[in-house]
Amino acid sequence: MNMSNERTSQFFDRYAQDFSAIYGNKNTLVNSVVNQVFRRSMRLRYEKTIAGCFPIEGKTVLDIGCGPGHYSVELARRGAAKVHGVDFAEGMIDLSKRHAKDAGVEGRTEFELKDFFAFPEGTKYDYTIVMGFMDYMADPRKVVEKVISLTSSRAFFSFPVDGGLLAWQRKLRYKSRCELFMYDEAAVRRVVAGLNYRALRIEEASRDYFVTIDV
Repeated sequence: MNMSNERTSQFFDRYAQDFSAIYGNKNTLVNSVVNQVFRRSMRLRYEKTIAGCFPIEGKTVLDIGCGPGHYSVELARRGAAKVHGVDFAEGMIDLSKRHAKDAGVEGRTEFELKDFFAFPEGTKYDYTIVMGFMDYMADPRKVVEKVISLTSSRAFFSFPVDGGLLAWQRKLRYKSRCELFMYDEAAVRRVVAGLNYRALRIEEASRDYFVTIDV
């Protein structure tokens, strides 16, 4: 499987600056309303992931589809020994590096334009983060299986919830941008069924299923 789906890569390369701004401090009334209604799931999965990477001191993290690096930078700032972010959009990698430098954690972060399937067998990270990534993966089971093989402690995923008005409008918006895959809980359970892990938790987080796998 080639992580660098051309349409998805091009879309997120163009979208990098606007996507990064979602996490910023634009405290306008319009931005506050948009964040509450449409971006609550992004905030929830960020908070749940950061809290779930405990303890973080001295640990290693792989951030797949790292985007502008907000998860990676925050975990490095909190004491991770090494955070490795990979993405298929060059614009996102550039932003990640800039954010790490601004936060003074560039020595404990690495960002690459890379297909995570290229990591060799035996590569291990304490925590693996897969946020906002499964939305674009045509073979989700293969992704989860590879993530488990790269993880020694815990992996975190978000799966976008199908059904309802918000899912419908998102499908409509993305129709001309890139492929989009959405899930109900039964579909998420089918993706992970029979794989090699110790524990599974599926939580609703607004417009996402937040999935934690203990390896």
